[in-house]
Amino acid sequence: MSTLLFPQTPLTLSQKPFLLSLRNPSFLPHTRKWTRPRGLILAKSNGNDSVDTTDRIISAVCYFYPFFDGVQYGKYVITQFSPIQALIQPLLPAIKVFKSFPLNGFLVFLTLYFVVVRNSNFSRYVRFNTMQAIVLDVLLIFPDLLERSFNPGDGLGLDLLMSLDSTVFLYLLVCLIYGSTSCLFGQIPRLPIVAEAADRQVL
Repeated sequence: MSTLLFPQTPLTLSQKPFLLSLRNPSFLPHTRKWTRPRGLILAKSNGNDSVDTTDRIISAVCYFYPFFDGVQYGKYVITQFSPIQALIQPLLPAIKVFKSFPLNGFLVFLTLYFVVVRNSNFSRYVRFNTMQAIVLDVLLIFPDLLERSFNPGDGLGLDLLMSLDSTVFLYLLVCLIYGSTSCLFGQIPRLPIVAEAADRQVL
């Protein structure tokens, strides 16, 4: 019975390469290495010690630029919600200075782009966050054009305009809080829509 289950047959030459392959892994067929799929990361940790404090502060401050430039879209929300008024109140002096001269926004744009983004002396962390703030500010062109071409006085059109302005303002406010807070903690904030465009501009 045992001879039927385990026949005592001598090892042939054709079986020896199989034993050699077990002893020597180089004879084994190569297996494909598993790679982790890539996905969109909204906030990537960069390590608390890997980003200088100066870089964190500069990056955090840059996100105030698009918020100051688009704060006028909050004219409906700010008057209706007192918590938002309390949140904006400490920023009013800086907003007044920013809005005091019509070309201040354009001058800040040129300064951030050519002095920071295109300056290799700054780390990529600073240049990426600065570029995100710039792209976010550039996107404000679209609601501005829509508001100039479609300016209803009352009715349904006014309700739609108020909803658009409030949405833009809240988006800017969330980006400001999220971006600045992430930078202060040494993380890399990746804003929806904005992050991919910033990546292509920063080498």
